[in-house]
Amino acid sequence: MRREKRATIVVSALNVRTSFGKLLRRIEDEHRSLVIEKRGVPKAVLLSIRDYVRLAAPEPEVLCVIGEESRRNGTDTLTSGQIYRIIKAARVQKLKRG
Repeated sequence: MRREKRATIVVSALNVRTSFGKLLRRIEDEHRSLVIEKRGVPKAVLLSIRDYVRLAAPEPEVLCVIGEESRRNGTDTLTSGQIYRIIKAARVQKLKRG
């Protein structure tokens, strides 16, 4: 097994057969992709489902902008319960004013 780039693992088809479970865990845990070679020739790529979805359906630009703003404001770590309470409080305030 050798590494081409930081995020890519290059491995032989034989090694994939004997270490498939271990390689799946590495792909997911280390956010890497896997290039599978047969007789030294790249034949396939194995990606985590998260990476596949990103490639198949990239985020619209507006979602990227919203995500960046959320990280800057520190709101990217809010739980759904916290978000619900914030929305509920805003609705109560709006009802009091209107």
